[in-house]
Amino acid sequence: MPFPAFDRSRLRIQPLAARQHDLDLSILLSLDAPATFTHPAMPILGERLATARRDQRARILLMGAHVLRAGVARHLIDLMERGLISHIAMNGAGPIHDWEFALIGASTESVARYIASGEFGLWQETGRMNDVVRDAARQGLGLGECLGKAILEGDFPHKEISVLAAGVRLGVPVTVHVGIGQDILHEHPNCDGAAFGAASYQDFLILTQSVTQLQGGVMLNFGTAVMGPEVYLKALAMARNVAHQQGEVIRQFTTAVFDLIPLEGNIRTQAPKSDPRYYYRPWKTILVRTVADGGESFYVQGDHRQTVPALRQAALQAASEICS
Repeated sequence: MPFPAFDRSRLRIQPLAARQHDLDLSILLSLDAPATFTHPAMPILGERLATARRDQRARILLMGAHVLRAGVARHLIDLMERGLISHIAMNGAGPIHDWEFALIGASTESVARYIASGEFGLWQETGRMNDVVRDAARQGLGLGECLGKAILEGDFPHKEISVLAAGVRLGVPVTVHVGIGQDILHEHPNCDGAAFGAASYQDFLILTQSVTQLQGGVMLNFGTAVMGPEVYLKALAMARNVAHQQGEVIRQFTTAVFDLIPLEGNIRTQAPKSDPRYYYRPWKTILVRTVADGGESFYVQGDHRQTVPALRQAALQAASEICS
């Protein structure tokens, strides 16, 4: 006999108009906003992105959802439009903010408020994403592409600030890597777990294909402590497996982690197991282990609202010099 399972048909799903939003479009930075953040790694990373674009090597950006909440969508889209980013990989919460900003010009709810009333995450318009994901699985599409296509072609008043829609418009992969049960979409009665698995796994294979072009390229990790390092690690293992069979290598490339956690000392040597930071995956995976045989890594501590514009500025400056 199967174990008892929760009956989702009993849930009450409310319209987004009934929700108090913590963020609206006023959070979005303009491209003209001054980039005042400085770090010694920025000119180097800008040059590496510009060089990788010139040489047609991978320029991959892994990101947590709070990067979008930092208001830097326009900067990410501009980097995509200029070819300085060739792939963006999000966790499962990223598309939710992207969808809501594009649809109603607002996003983010108070977890403390709505978890107490049992309303957290149960909003009708956001739940429509589940129908798109189910259709994507039937068509063999990735999660990011199907949601981006729905935004680009649908009635979304603010689609111009959607990173997902920009990916479809520009032909730049924006992939989504989910953990079932981790996102509010999975609460809804119309959520199909198998569809999420199929569409997100397709995105994992798309990311892995991008990683096959990482030799001479750049891998950036913005604020994702688990999803980013873990999917990158497995994708790199698969890409190197095939490269070795063909007598090729994927070892000379640049990685960088952008986060708030202070990392002191030599970041290119992992912390000892006696140090709790040993379990901080971006450090040991992205900054140490995967570049140990020829790559170079950098750590930039700072708020994404400051570091993303600064990286864009550095990349534009480097690109103008390389192309001149």
